[in-house]
Order: sequence, then C-alpha cells, then structure tokens
Amino acid sequence: MDVAYICEWDRKPRTSHCPSIPLVCAWSCRNLIAFTTDQRNEDEDLTHMIHILDTEHPWDVYSINSGHQEVITSLEWDQSGSRLLSADADGVIKCWGMTDHLANSWQSLVGSEVDGDPIVALSWLHNGVKLALHVEKSGVSSFGEKFSRVKFSPSLTLFGGKPMEGWIAVTVSGLVTVSLLKPNGQVLTATESLCRLRCRVALADIAFTGGGNIVVATCDGSSTSPIQFYKVCVSVVSEKCKIDTEILPSLFMRCTTDPARKDKFPAVTHLKFLARDMSEQVLLCASNQCSSVAECWSLRKEGLPLNNIFQQLSPGVSDKQPMILKWRILSATNELERVSAVALPKLPISLTNTDIKVANDTKFYPGLGLALAFHDGNVHIVHRLSLQTMAVLFGSSMRQSEEPSLKRQRSPTPCVHFKALQMSWTSLALVGLDTQGKLSMLRVSPSMGHALDMTTSLRHLLFLLEYCMVTGYDWWDILLHVQPNMVHNLVEKLHEEYTKQNAALQQVLSTRILSMKASLCKLSPSTITRVCDYHAKLFLISISCTLKSLLRPPVLNTPDKSPGDRLTEICNKFPDTDIDKVMINLKTEEFVLDTLTLQSLQQLIQWIGDFVLYLLASLPNQGSSFRPGHSFLRDGASLGTLRELMVMIRIWGLLKLSCLPVYTATSDTQDSMSLLFRLLTRLWMCCRDENHPCEPDEALIDECCLLPSQFLIPNMDWLPLGNGLISRLQSKLPLRLQFGKPPGAPSHASVQYEAYTRSPTQPKIDHLRRLHLGTCPTEPSKSCTRCGCVTMLKSPNKAIAVKQWEQRWIKTCLCGGLWRKMPHMYS
Repeated sequence: MDVAYICEWDRKPRTSHCPSIPLVCAWSCRNLIAFTTDQRNEDEDLTHMIHILDTEHPWDVYSINSGHQEVITSLEWDQSGSRLLSADADGVIKCWGMTDHLANSWQSLVGSEVDGDPIVALSWLHNGVKLALHVEKSGVSSFGEKFSRVKFSPSLTLFGGKPMEGWIAVTVSGLVTVSLLKPNGQVLTATESLCRLRCRVALADIAFTGGGNIVVATCDGSSTSPIQFYKVCVSVVSEKCKIDTEILPSLFMRCTTDPARKDKFPAVTHLKFLARDMSEQVLLCASNQCSSVAECWSLRKEGLPLNNIFQQLSPGVSDKQPMILKWRILSATNELERVSAVALPKLPISLTNTDIKVANDTKFYPGLGLALAFHDGNVHIVHRLSLQTMAVLFGSSMRQSEEPSLKRQRSPTPCVHFKALQMSWTSLALVGLDTQGKLSMLRVSPSMGHALDMTTSLRHLLFLLEYCMVTGYDWWDILLHVQPNMVHNLVEKLHEEYTKQNAALQQVLSTRILSMKASLCKLSPSTITRVCDYHAKLFLISISCTLKSLLRPPVLNTPDKSPGDRLTEICNKFPDTDIDKVMINLKTEEFVLDTLTLQSLQQLIQWIGDFVLYLLASLPNQGSSFRPGHSFLRDGASLGTLRELMVMIRIWGLLKLSCLPVYTATSDTQDSMSLLFRLLTRLWMCCRDENHPCEPDEALIDECCLLPSQFLIPNMDWLPLGNGLISRLQSKLPLRLQFGKPPGAPSHASVQYEAYTRSPTQPKIDHLRRLHLGTCPTEPSKSCTRCGCVTMLKSPNKAIAVKQWEQRWIKTCLCGGLWRKMPHMYS
C-alpha cells in the first residue's frame, strides 16, 4: 500500500476550508468522490460545503454550498453513480443530480426532512441488481460463470416488477423514514418508529436481504448496551407509503462480557454491515480514549434443543428440530490503536465461514480486506472475516513525503490521521480525508500486501477489468496498478477472453473493450499511439450505427433483415473493386433520404472520406507501429465497415451531390471515390480472413505511394493526450496537487509524438461533431474525464439526423467516460 497523490486546499485566501465534524465522504462506481468541509469566512461563520471530483482530475473540484443549516452527517451515491444523497443533523435530506450530465455541475433535485431529528444512517433503496464474483472460477473463459446474476428482490417494486427508487434513513431518536420517488417526480414520505420503546440511536447502519426486506442495526453508543437489529418492510398502499418494523435477535459485544476487559472499552465507535446486501455479517468497534478493539459477528440458523419430556410426547419432533437465528462471533482483534475511520469493500464476493482460512493461505484477492485508519496516522488492511492484518501503511512515511524535515520538529499537537476513509468499487484504491482537510489517494495492492509473481498479479487485474467490462463500472482504480511492462500482456489477454464469449455478449461489450484497451495503452510509451486507433474505431462504429439506422425499407412488409444488414451482406458477397458494380446489387430505394438530412451529415461523411484517404496513404509506411492508424491496416472488420459506408455515401451522392466528401485532387477528371474504393477493397481482401491474412502486394503499395501526388492528404485531428493523472502515477513517489490549480504538462517523452502535439495557434475542433471552432473558441465546451474528447455543450444543429447522432453521447462520451465542463478556451 502506498500513496498515489495528495490534494490539498490553498492556505492563502482568508476564506478557508476546514474539516467538518463529523467528516464524511462517498465513492461512486463512476469513480466520483464526494466529501464535506466547513467553509469559514472573515466573520467566523460556517458554511457546510459538499465537494465532488473525479479521481482523474482531482484539482477540478466542484464545490456546492449545500444549503444545510447543520453539519452534514451522511453522503450516499446511488447504484448508477449519477445521484448523491446528503443528510444533516437537522433531519434534512437532499438529493443532488448532474446538471446537463456534467460531472462538475450539480443541483439539488428533491428532498425530504424529519424536523429537528439528526440523521445517523442513510441509504438508497436496493434496485434488485446483484452480481456475484466467483473468485474460484477466475480461470474459466465464460463471463457468465465468473460473474453470475444473484436472485435478489428490490426493496419495492412498481407495476411490472420495475424497482421503485427512493431512500431510507434512521434518526437519532429511533425513527426510520422512507422517501419514494414516483415516476411523475413527486416524493412519497413516511416515518415510523423502529420499535415501541424508542431510545437514543448514536450509531446505525442499513443492509438489504434477498427477499426485499431491509435490516437496520442500531446502538446507543455504550458498549454495555445491546446492538439492536430490526427488519423493515416498505410498501405502497392507496398511494401512501407504509412502513412495517419487526425486532430481530440482538447481540452484546464480546469485550463487555470478558471480565478482564469489561469496562476497558466503554464506547461503541463504529457499527457497519460488511456489505449493503449482506445483512448477516456485521463489524463492530469499541474504543476508549487511547485504544480500540474490533469484532466481526455473523447471524446463523441454529437448532433449538428440546427437553426430553417433549421429545417423548412427540417422537416426530426430533426429526424436525425448530431453528432459531442467533449471532455468533467470528473473530476479534487484540487491543489496537484507537480507530478513527473504517472503509468496507464493495466487491460482491460471496463469503462463507470457511473463507477465514483464506487469510492463512497464499492466495489473496481484492475485496477480501477492509481498511482501518488509526489516530496515530497508520492504515491497516485486515481480512474482512478473520480481522488478521494483511497490509500496513505507516503514517510516518506519509508525513515524511509531505513535509520538509525542518517542518517535522517536535510538536505537542495531535498526530494527523484520517477522519474519513472510503474504498473504491474494485477495492484497489483508498481515499482518505485527514484532520487538515487534505485528500490522499492510496493504492491497495491486488495481493493485499503479499508478494505475488507477475502472472498472478496480471490475473487479478484481468479478472477485475472483466468485472468492470460486464458491470459498466469505471476502471480508473485498476489502472493505478498497471506498469508499462504489463500493458501489452493485459491488452492481449483481455482481447483473448473477449473473443471466447458468445456473439451476442461480444456485441454488447464491443465498445467497452475498445475504451478499456485505449486507457491501458495510454500507460506505456510503446503503445500510446494505439490509443488513437481505438478512439477512431469507436468513432467509426458509432457513425456506422447512426447512418445505417437512418435507412428505411420502402414498404411495410419487409423481410427479416434490415437495409443495413443487407448492405453488409452484399458488400461481403461481392468483393468487386468497382464501387458501381457493388451498388447495382443493392435496392437503392432503401437509401433514399431527404436532401436536408444528407446535407446535415456532411461533416461525418467528410471524416469517413478523409480517414480512408489517410489510411491508404499511410500503407507504404506500415512498418512503423508508431504511426496512428497502423492497426487499421490489418483490421478486416473495420476496413469492411469503411467499404460499406463508402457504398452508402456513393448512393447518397446521386441524391445530393454536396453531401459527398470533398477531396483536393490534382486532376478534375479523376473519380476520387472510385479510386479510393478500389484500393480499399484490395487492402480489405488481404485481411478479410482473420485466420489467414496476407501481405498487400507490391502493385497496391505502389499505387498508394502515388496518392500524395494525386491528393492533398488531410491531417487527422486525433484526440490530445489530455491533462489526466493516470499516466503520471506509475512512480512510487506521491504527486502533490492543489484544489483549483491544474498541474503542469507531463514531462515524459510520449508528448513528443506528432499525433498529440498542439500548437497554440492551431484551430480547435469539436471531436464528435467534426466542426472547426477556430483558434480561440468562444462556445462553452465539455471534455471527457476518461479520453479527453472535447465537444460543444450546446448543439448548433436543428436537423433530426444530427440530433440522433448527438443523443448517442449526451449522457456520456462515446468511450463511456463522464463529461466535465471546460473553460471557453482550451488547449
């Protein structure tokens, strides 16, 4: 475990940020982090702030004046990572959502409140989606066996079984409140007491059962009091929310029943279920002023022994022994330093009691450990069931990397430690907020601190990359552990596992694996130019899907295949080099579109024409793998797609001449499209059979050599490298950052590649609309947090076809990354 980067506030302005008490943070599946601070102005007034950032650009923090009058006690992301709940010590709950789908622009949508009753626990209702990771099957090929859908009922369902959205909260006076979001935007709220005898609730947590019920654990803060559990059922009756509660078996902590330690740990400081969907296992921490003890408990079904008298009266009873639920302690720690924060894993690994033995084995998997932060500044990763220490980060090593030796003199002030701690969704990273308000990003080794060979480490990373591919979660925290020498093997293995899946699943994951390969290739100088190719392939796939979706059969009684499918079939069936001969075999009436639609698509059509010309002109230099576009020269599927699109564009050119791509040619009589189609078809014929590709013949290469003398070869506008952090975090030395101030340009050699260089006077371009914005754009723009793609916030187009294209990336980038708003001018 080591520190990747540290981000802190600027100390100069008088309006300063100070850690709130309690300080809370939350980490979403899209790798967005939300945390709180209190902002103090010159009059010493406090404003309760919520800050949201993405882990790739932590300096670009979006700070919200939350409007909460009291300190914020809870933050919770929803399952999609796009909405955030905040609750305070006055009983007010607010739901925040992105403005225009921007990760650095948020607004309050709806909310609820319990007047004057502080919220101690908060959670979204479960949507019924649970995917189990089968670690023991990580070596099998099928994703369906590695990651299986678990039968899990939503907390509440609408008509047709659709899960109803909403949240549940527990207050300090023992009330449970549920708010349901109706499809029309209204909020249904109900409040009920957890039990008839209400008492103070100092700590609480919420979990869900597979049957659709909710389990609430509460404690009054004293270790001599029982930890109470309640079952909560939510329903809608006559358009009103109804809550039913039931008392479940309770427990007393082991440390209070031990005579030697009966009064040693008077306060319960942490109460957590091991997972939101694992209500049978709970972690407890009891503390005094200096030390703590942690205990892990499990709820089991046990047989209830019967007296011999009853067994004689009813001989058959012994065969059907009554069962009861009872809490049993799984493990407990020795006396530890005082615990200041706890972070639990989010990976849904199914655990049984036999899994305790894993901690003694040599096989360690991410997700089996939880994190404990202590008041001395240290952080421990311990096994989630046996509580055995697996990895340690010493606070002294962090402080030495942060401050010069002159500043680290003897001081009576308390040690800097983490007040809030959160694990990423793959358990490979930790974020901590300390008593000085600094945010620290920590790497957690896939082997949980144990030395593993390269093959095993790669297998762990590959398993988690596949998990993110299937779930759609962001994989930034996995990239923290990828070294340049791992990139090639990971990309090859990922592609190999992908090709073993069935055709339907491959189609679903086709764009996601391209995004994953692109982000991996960014981490190594030897593969960085392939990033351009993967993004170009994503763009090509999207254009192909959009243009083919515009095709409509002329009559209603159509055959099974769509016009787009028939276009693919005809182009594969007739490998003619003459574009007109291929076009004759198609029903051209299926390609008829109005002229305004064709004209509005000209920018996308122009990109296809330019890209084909660029690829063919670069064929003589195919020996250089550092040239962008190199992988397309051996990609039969992509070349076939380009060939289909050229045939489609040729037909549209008969309807609207101005929609054709424009070439700057030396001869006015030359049919440019026919020439390029003929060369493209010959290149496609060389690699259409993936199992038996052949080299392009000398005649084809000679003809491609002549293209620069026949055409002006366009400069392709590849995506810039961007100013993200992930390619700079491979060093073991932590990066020092400051909120609100972007770091300087990276100094590594990869920026010298021609494809990425950008001069200040070079015109900027909208990468998705393919519109030139000028040298100093005035239009507000947004960029992708993952790939750096830039596009305008507002659409300048009115055409329906263009709106259909823009709808493909209105919520996320084509690569799946989130959008963030940029300044008017970008470099």
